[in-house]
Order: sequence, then C-alpha cells, then structure tokens
Amino acid sequence: MLLTIALGLWGIRRKNTMWGDESVTYQLAHRDLSQIWLTAQHVDLVHALHYAVMHEIFGLFGAGLLTLRLPSVLAMSAAASAVGLLGLRLAGPRVGLLAGLVFPLLPQVQKYTQEGRSYAMVCALVAWATYALVVGVTRHARWRWAVYGCTMLLACLLHEFAVLALVAHGVTLVVSRVPRPVLRAWGVAAAGVVAGLLPLAIRSAEQSAQVSWIDAPVRLPEFLAAAVVGVACALAPVAARGPVRLPVLAVSIIVLPCLLLLIASLVKPLFVDRYVLYSNIGIALLVGAGMDHFHQMRKSSRNAAVAGVAAVAVLAALVLTGLWLRTPQSRSNDVTAIGATVRKESRPGDGLLYLSGQHRIWTAANPEDTRFLRDLALAQDPVSSNTLAGIELPAQDIAARMLEFDRIVAVRAAGAHSPTNPQEEAKTSTLRRHFREYGTTHVNGARVTVYVRDHDPSPKAGPGSNSPGASGGVR
Repeated sequence: MLLTIALGLWGIRRKNTMWGDESVTYQLAHRDLSQIWLTAQHVDLVHALHYAVMHEIFGLFGAGLLTLRLPSVLAMSAAASAVGLLGLRLAGPRVGLLAGLVFPLLPQVQKYTQEGRSYAMVCALVAWATYALVVGVTRHARWRWAVYGCTMLLACLLHEFAVLALVAHGVTLVVSRVPRPVLRAWGVAAAGVVAGLLPLAIRSAEQSAQVSWIDAPVRLPEFLAAAVVGVACALAPVAARGPVRLPVLAVSIIVLPCLLLLIASLVKPLFVDRYVLYSNIGIALLVGAGMDHFHQMRKSSRNAAVAGVAAVAVLAALVLTGLWLRTPQSRSNDVTAIGATVRKESRPGDGLLYLSGQHRIWTAANPEDTRFLRDLALAQDPVSSNTLAGIELPAQDIAARMLEFDRIVAVRAAGAHSPTNPQEEAKTSTLRRHFREYGTTHVNGARVTVYVRDHDPSPKAGPGSNSPGASGGVR
C-alpha cells in the first residue's frame, strides 16, 4: 500500500495537464446528480456511477487535479493490499510480499493509478472480491458469499467488463474441484451479480456507438507482453496452501477476460487494455511466485550475479517507464495544451469551430480558454442539453454563421478525419470554398488551425499565432 501511494503521488499532476477522458470526468462531476442521470440516458451510462461518486468527492474536497486523481491512487493502493493478501493466503508470506511489491510497479498499474477514471476502483473491487472468493472456499459462510457478490456487483456497475472476472472465478473453482456446496454458493452469488448488472447492460447497449472509435485492439501488444511474462512464471512450482492454487487463479484472471473480449471483438471491436486492467492482479501473483521460486533455487554465485543484473535491468526499465508515464506525452491527447493553444492563437471575437463537434469537450474543462470566442456550430450547450458535447445547428445554419466571420479557429484531432454527416460536411466545405489556412499549431493529439476569409488581402495573426514560416507553423 505504501509503495503504491508513493508511486501514485510521484508526478501526479503531470505538469498540470489533463487528457480527454479525464476531462469528461471533471466536467460531469461538476453537474448535479440529476443532470448526471439525465446525461447518462444519452451517453456514458456505463460511467454514470463513477461520475456520481466523483461529484460527491468534489463536493467534499473541492475540484482540481489532485481531487480528480487521488481516489484512483487510494483505490489502487487497496488493490495492492488485496494482491499481497492473496499471495499470502495462496502461497505464503514471501510470495504475498513480492506480489504486492510487483503490482504497483507494473506499467499499466502505474498509468491508471494516476487516471481520473473508474478503472483503478474497478481493479480494487475485483481484487478484494477475488480475496473474498478464496476465503469463502475455505471458510464457507453465507455472509462471505454475500460480501463477494456485492463487491463484484459494485465493480460491474462501475464498468460492465468487470463481469468477465466472474467467469475467471468460476473456471478457477471448477478446475480446483471445490466441494459442491461451495460451487453452488458461488453460483448463487454470480447469478445475483448478473441479475443486478442486466438492466445496465441492456440500456448501455443502446449507446454502443460510443465505442465506434475502437477499430482494432488498443494496446494489445503491450498487454500481451506483460501477460506472457506472468504466464511464463506459472511454470514455477508453487506450494499449495488450500483448494485454490495460485497458478490456476492467476492464469484464469489473466487469460479469460482478455480472451473473451478478443472473441467479442470478432463481431465488434471492444478490446482496450484498461477494460481488463484487473488482469494485472494475476500477473503480479505469478511474477511474485516466480521470484520466490528463483530465490529458493539459487545455488551459485553465478546465478546470484545473473539475477542481480536482471533485477537492475528490469528496475531501470520500470524507472524509465515511470518517468514517461508522468509526462503529458504519455496520453493520447492533452486538453490543457489544446485549450491553451486555442487561447493563444485566437483574437477576441473570432469564430470557433470543432471538427468534429465531439471535440468540444477538449476545451470545456477551462471555459476561460474560449470565453471571447463564438462557437459557430453550437445550438445548445452541453449542460442544458444533458450531453457531453452539446447540440449543433443544422448544416445550413452553420455555413451561414461561418460566413459572418473573417477569422475562424478550428480544432481537430491530429491525423483524424471528421465523421461524415451534414454538419461536418458543411464545416469542411465552407472552409475549403471561402477560407484559406493561415497557420496551424500541432499539440499533443490535436491541430489548431487559423483560417481567414479569402477577401482579406493581408490577414494578421493573433497574439502568438504561427505565421507562415514561423517555428511550429504550417502553411
């Protein structure tokens, strides 16, 4: 726990930057609970509980980057303690200690320990539910299975894909050949979890367009590399201390959720590494057990030297990874930099255009960045419309409003094309026919471009604008 908290607090502000998904959490947590509920009827229903929790935390401790991320730090420290206790119960105190120390060092764990999203909380709940499962096998009691079921249900309500851990738990019990009453008790608890999750799953399926951005497994190679290391450690013999064996439980948690999500991706791409973040529980347990086995097998100074060199190399790699994860560039975008660039490149009274409209969330966390600009496509703001990015005008109205301006600042994702719909086509066609690009600034995850009307013979760049040929400008 202490190591996880220390690593979580190290560079937690990431130079006062925030990325897009965290910005959504930040914005939604500022809304009233009723507004969060109404918004969830249109979008992000799967994260509604997390937004409600963060709303209450903001109300108690104030809003800010630390308040946004500290719950994840504390949740992951709770997960680390559960991993240590699992190792202790399944294989002894040394394995528990090693697994608990390995867990917060894993790159994925370091990354999401400092994310203002639900994934660290889900990981903690799955870890403690797994511990409750292991204890329930040896100390069979109804209240223990009730605790297990409630913990798993809460994890699933925070993120639906936590239910895949339920499959891993079931397979573990079957392979371990636990007594039939234990299997029956788990079945009742699992049925309760599924029944409690079913209404959310049915309603959220109607919002499946939200994950349309996933066109291939996201960060699968990195996840598989860590999983392979963990599963390789399963080859080391581990002394069994109960009906549930550590390798069986750990391999099930690593392999099954990932495999099921990949199989589902054959129909619709759904795999993102953070959706199965709790698989790192199994990786840490296996690596801890492997380290303990290697320690016991040391018989020569040569082996000790090899182990020392390997340990130094791994530690150096983890330090470099940790340094990278605490930079703004480690995330796919940086909404703080995007908003600051819009503010820098614009003049008061300029038009503001988002290509596409969903990128409006990038500058909404700090309204001061766009305070003196006019959003040319916006018909109804996000809060009053109970949406994430607001409601846009009809295509012809957007085009007409654009023609009222001599300068337009456009925000678009780096290397991405706008979705095909009448509004986006109106934006791009009007820019192409009546405006010319004057300067573009590239920031992490986005491009901010200043456009000027063709009839203006000598446009002047706003404060800080990249004029043609200037450093960072693109003509």
